[in-house]
Amino acid sequence: MKIINKFYPHALAIFGFVLTSLIYFYPVLQGKQISQSDIAQYTGMAKEQNDFRASDHVEPYWTNSAFGGMPTYQLGANYPHDYIGKIDDALRFLPRPADYLFLYFLGFYGLMLVLKIDPLKAFFGALAFGFSTYLIIILGVGHNAKAHAIAYMPLVIAGFILVFRKKYISGGLLTMFAVALEINANHFQMTYYLLIFLLILSGYFIYQAIKEQEYKSLLYSFGVLVVAGIFALGANATNLLATAEYTNFSIRGKSELTFNPDGSKTTSNSAMTHDYITEYSYGIAESFNLIAPRLFGGSNHEALGQDSEMYNFMIGKGVPEAQANDFVSGMPTYWGDQPIVAAPAYIGAVVFFLGILALFTDKRKIKYVFLSGALVALVLSWGKNFPALTDFFIDHVPMYDKFRAVSSIQVVLELCFPVLAIMGLQSFFKLDKTIPKLQEKALLETGVFSLGVILILFLCKGLFSFSGGSDEYYLQNYGPDFINALKEDRKSLYSADLLRSGFFILLSAGVLWLFIKNKFTQNTAIILVGILMIFDLFFVDKKYVSGKDFVNGREVEVPFQETPADAQILKDTTNYRVFEVGDLLGARTSYFHKSIGGYSAVRPQRMQQLIDYQIAKNNMEVLNMLNVKYVIQKDTTGNSIPTQNPNTNGNAWFVSQVKLVPSTDEEMKALDKLDSKNVAVVNQKEFEIENKAFAKDSSATLTLDSYKPNDLKYTSNNGNEGLAVFSEIYYGKGWNAYIDGKVTPHIRVDYTLRALVVPAGKHAVEFKFEPQVIKTGSIIALFSSIGMLLLLIGGIYFEQRRKQVNENRI
Repeated sequence: MKIINKFYPHALAIFGFVLTSLIYFYPVLQGKQISQSDIAQYTGMAKEQNDFRASDHVEPYWTNSAFGGMPTYQLGANYPHDYIGKIDDALRFLPRPADYLFLYFLGFYGLMLVLKIDPLKAFFGALAFGFSTYLIIILGVGHNAKAHAIAYMPLVIAGFILVFRKKYISGGLLTMFAVALEINANHFQMTYYLLIFLLILSGYFIYQAIKEQEYKSLLYSFGVLVVAGIFALGANATNLLATAEYTNFSIRGKSELTFNPDGSKTTSNSAMTHDYITEYSYGIAESFNLIAPRLFGGSNHEALGQDSEMYNFMIGKGVPEAQANDFVSGMPTYWGDQPIVAAPAYIGAVVFFLGILALFTDKRKIKYVFLSGALVALVLSWGKNFPALTDFFIDHVPMYDKFRAVSSIQVVLELCFPVLAIMGLQSFFKLDKTIPKLQEKALLETGVFSLGVILILFLCKGLFSFSGGSDEYYLQNYGPDFINALKEDRKSLYSADLLRSGFFILLSAGVLWLFIKNKFTQNTAIILVGILMIFDLFFVDKKYVSGKDFVNGREVEVPFQETPADAQILKDTTNYRVFEVGDLLGARTSYFHKSIGGYSAVRPQRMQQLIDYQIAKNNMEVLNMLNVKYVIQKDTTGNSIPTQNPNTNGNAWFVSQVKLVPSTDEEMKALDKLDSKNVAVVNQKEFEIENKAFAKDSSATLTLDSYKPNDLKYTSNNGNEGLAVFSEIYYGKGWNAYIDGKVTPHIRVDYTLRALVVPAGKHAVEFKFEPQVIKTGSIIALFSSIGMLLLLIGGIYFEQRRKQVNENRI
């Protein structure tokens, strides 16, 4: 009975998380799936690998359907001995996206318990964290990996806190598994931001240990964390090693080119420019929409009603009511500093109020860790709007320049403030009632500060222009009256949401005031404040992600519809590539064909450079060497028209001449005027090949006999020794070339392609993708997983033994 009483509140909380997740995303119970734009793109990118996996029952680790060819390491590749992934699958047992919402709740609840928050408050805190608007909207647009990584952040923090509190066994085990799951989620940007917070957290505990001269326990803590980290990294070794290997090949690696597509000299050798990294930077004033959702207009596609100025403007122009209603259902009301915003990053007015309350009431110094984490995240999210700090981080902090959309570091703030809020709620009820007016004083100070912020924002309304970045476009197309109506609606949203937030703060303060006056019991007050906190967030979330975003599962599984142009091209069963004008950075083409474009934040750098430096300038010779047999363009009516390229080089060919160049710059420049059918460009600094002419036999053939994404077989028939060029992307970290079954060195030519010298006569030539990194990583993952299991068993044994010893002492 004692065990039941101990665990039933937690079981009840977990059941509540399951129920809440299913209620919010109720269409999943009808077999529907949420329509996520990013997942549609992922489905297009991964189509070839998924089809091959289903037909051949092996993992290809390479796809030719996007960017001419690339590893699938960041496209959901399955790795051997990924046992952490199996644990994660077990935790995500609900239909998507309810599974991620459940993980949000579960992870945060665990952190609350470690911070010694009682189950009821921890339950509401978990809901407040999970319903933070940004965390919901990323599920709506399909940033699943980001949501996945965020969900495990609280558990990692909880593990660190336990370890530093000298709970070495339980803390070490929790840290080990939480970090392993965090890495397995495979969103390194979110994990990187978590590391920034962990540095702040560790700094606090280091300071405390030094202050109290507990050096031995500090060493123990770091020892436990190091061991936990090693095993967590080891369990994910395959993915980590493969990603690290591929990074330099992708646009996240440093560029070797020293000039831009327009010929000007580059100022940085990073492929990701400063402007690209900071394109999504949070506005400084815009930060206040954390406590008033539509302070800066909400989103680029905000729904307005019949009481809006825009609706009246449309009616005044003679637009029918139905058409006016449809028009105002998606207005560009957002006027902040970011290019596109799907929803405001709203943490909740009640959460903000309770977070401030923690600063007045909670005596634990750890509150300053979460406050510092929130402030650091906020300032870094300003990006280009606070260049002094941002430029320092980009230029000097390791790996910070590998990630774009710096505004997304606010996820740390969105984690820290709900922690502060629940700490504030708990500490308020723990204030000594024997000291007169103590609770009243804390509540008054918090209310004055919180409502003071709301009042100041009201008074500052006249300082803003309410002009958005897209206004110029609408001004040119719809005129100044349209813009004036839009600005009036922006002003209305500004005022309405400030009033809304003030109302929720007053209600929450009122509940706590009535508790002080003994009108409510403690549990009643907690439940009422908790309900206000969740309702505040819930109704904002529903504006942006709701049941209307769910569709029939078939539409998600088949996100792209075949066009007549696709059908015509697919009649050609040979091996070739397709260039769809207007879809170079989309995955629609990849779903049906082998494309030279695609949708990926880690696309191959050299292919991206070919697009920027050559294809964008209509260099048809580059399309020829890439075996682009079909080009899809739109006619004047918007229909897709396929055009066959008669000059494509085919799958492979022999050249008669090698052109040696001394640098990467010269490699690229040589493509400006290249006879690719007869000349191969080779960077002599990277590859050795004899600079000689090859006698080209007019009757020589080099044919592709068998195609698989990871295995291509050719037959060479040539009267002379020849340099064969293959219209396949060179990737030296896994592709092996064989001539008659014998491994033969191959080189990169023409900036991106593979080539090798083939002897005279008839020979079987084969390219196999056999990445050693997968083999090495899987062995490390296997032994690390075994080690984790042994540590878990040992940890449970020693914990039980310790408890028995303590009981015997009693």
